[in-house]
Amino acid sequence: MATDPQALSDRTRRILATLVREHIDTGEPVASQILVRRGGFSLSSATIRNILAQLEERGYVRQPHTSAGRIPTDMGYRAYVDQLLQRPRGSRTAATAEAQLLEQIAHGADTESVLAAVPHMLAQASHTVGFVLAPEPESAAFHRIDFVPLGGGRVLVVVVSHTSRVSHKVIELDEDLDMAALEQASAYLNAEFSGLPLSDVRHAILDRLRQERVLYDKLIARALRLAQSSFDELRAQHALFVEGASSLVDEVSEPYSSITLSALGTVVKMIEDKHRLVRLLSEYIDGPGLTIVIGAEHPDPTLRQFSLVAATFEDGDHTGAVGVIGPLRMQYSKAIPMVDGVAHTVSRVLGHTAKSPHPAGS
Repeated sequence: MATDPQALSDRTRRILATLVREHIDTGEPVASQILVRRGGFSLSSATIRNILAQLEERGYVRQPHTSAGRIPTDMGYRAYVDQLLQRPRGSRTAATAEAQLLEQIAHGADTESVLAAVPHMLAQASHTVGFVLAPEPESAAFHRIDFVPLGGGRVLVVVVSHTSRVSHKVIELDEDLDMAALEQASAYLNAEFSGLPLSDVRHAILDRLRQERVLYDKLIARALRLAQSSFDELRAQHALFVEGASSLVDEVSEPYSSITLSALGTVVKMIEDKHRLVRLLSEYIDGPGLTIVIGAEHPDPTLRQFSLVAATFEDGDHTGAVGVIGPLRMQYSKAIPMVDGVAHTVSRVLGHTAKSPHPAGS
């Protein structure tokens, strides 16, 4: 819900922006006298009060009680954020994140480990909930598969994508295969399918299992059955990494917090469940760039006491997202450039990973 930039005069927009910043910083209702002192508007307190009354009539601010100053409404926050989006963006957090992530890669970290480190950086820098929604596994390009016998018909399956993302799962077979048989199977599968999207590999395996040739080629049949079991077990949603829920607990104790204990409980359960949060984020982030959802803009009523700032990244082939979830009284002036910058950083770092040669033997 973007506000019309022409709906307010430049002076009124500046007064509103000053009120929003002051409320974000203090958590208190903002009186006209504070705006006179802090805003540098060269206006009297009576003129400021008149402008605040007009802003209240138009739904941009409200009074928590009669004798108090004003606090922003969701519409007031949106007008403020729309102003911020018109400014150039830069973030020291993004530069720090890039250095840390590149250091991880230099020490052999895979894509999943790199992505898992990002929410901590976001949460620590913004005092909100930080998250990373990894690209959907099914869309990743298959690089190789390896089988490790564990005994008793159990096999560890390790699947590596083109971007070095590693998935692993233990499967159980009807027969106990030795290392030589498993190596033959992985060699066949890697030679046949490396470079294809995982979803295409899955379909190709099913097609080949229906072909008559499989009936008389024991090696191919065994490899395809192994692959079918492996990819069925590894089928998954987007991986979601989250950190920083404790910051919302701190916000609830603030006098004019927008977050109730009930809403906090809903978000904490969503973070623990993850599947619901993945669905929600996937609905919000339907295109490249920044996504900002404030309060009443959430379709889900239980989330209307929160704001979300997210931005997409690319891992060399496909799209994921990084972002933060926090109170309406979020430090948007820091969160927006930070999330945007970290998303670009993750794209560069993962692009670097995708272009790097895979380790010997992989």
